[in-house]
Parts: sequence; C-alpha cells; structure tokens
Amino acid sequence: MKQDPPSLLSRISLAFGTFFAIIADGQLAARVQALRAGEQRNEPSSPAPVTPRPVVVPLREAAPDGALQLLGLLQREARFIDFIQEDVADYSDADIGAAVRVVHEGCRKVLHDSFTIAPVRDEAEGSRITLPAGFDAAAIRVTGNVVGQPPFKGSITHRGWRVLETRLPKLSGSHELRIVAPAEVEL
Repeated sequence: MKQDPPSLLSRISLAFGTFFAIIADGQLAARVQALRAGEQRNEPSSPAPVTPRPVVVPLREAAPDGALQLLGLLQREARFIDFIQEDVADYSDADIGAAVRVVHEGCRKVLHDSFTIAPVRDEAEGSRITLPAGFDAAAIRVTGNVVGQPPFKGSITHRGWRVLETRLPKLSGSHELRIVAPAEVEL
C-alpha cells in the first residue's frame, strides 16, 4: 500500500526536527548525506546506542481575537481594565474592597456566561495522591523537590482548572475587537 506524502506543515515540522537532530548527531548527518548522494550504506549489525532527544514542538501563535473579545467582556461587565489601570495606593482598604466586589461580581458573570470550567483533579486540596509514569504534564505541574522518575507521591496544593466549553458571543464582521471599551462622550 502506497503511503500518501506528508502535508506541507508536516514536512516543515520534519525539516526543523531533522535540522536540529543532524546538528546534534554526526552519525545521523553522515547517513543523511549518503542518502542525499544516492549511496546505499550497509548499517552495522549492532547500531550505536541512540540517545533519546527531546521532541521539538513548533510553537504556534495564538490568535488574539478570543483574548480581545474576553477582555472586552470583562471591561463591559466588570470595568476590569478601569480597575487594573487605576492607581489604588491612595484609596482606603474599605474603598478598594467595595470596588473589588463589583469587579469580582462582573468577572464571575463573564466566566459563568462564557465558559464551562471544571477542576483538573477531583480530589480535595491537601489530599495525598500518586502520579504514575506517563501522567499528563500539561494538566499537572509537579513542584517541590522533584527527583527521579515517576511514580511521584505528593499532596495536591491546587486542583487546577480546565475549560470544558467556550461560549463567546458571535461577532459582526464590522466589530473592531481592538476597541475593548469605546470612549464615552456625554451630551
């Protein structure tokens, strides 16, 4: 069965990964050079041990639209930008506390209206758990004295959060996302 050629993005990823692998491994560089020259090489019956290399994952740029839309919602419902931009050093704790209640209520409304959020771990904070080999390092950050290989035993200091569903409002084509709060002019 003939295999389809990889896509352009797959080839770019392969090229970058191969580039760094060739720089790091002289034997691989020699094999690639021979392959490009059309030579057939006889590999030794017992190849040299291969040192595992970290996987090079290309970074992708996040589209700013969702972030700008969320920032606009936080400003509209909670006056979030106004609060953060304000120098609160001269205000009393009571005044700041009163403002925080308004900001908190608005931010909470935006989160509840726009997302379904659930904890990453179901156990209570402070619970003792064991992380097996192959645990999801994107979902669990190991802190403290990390030595050796999993399984790791430790206590949950934060359950984490994951977004299960996103419900940002639909936008018209003329909506300018970079204007997160229009200027207001009273007549």
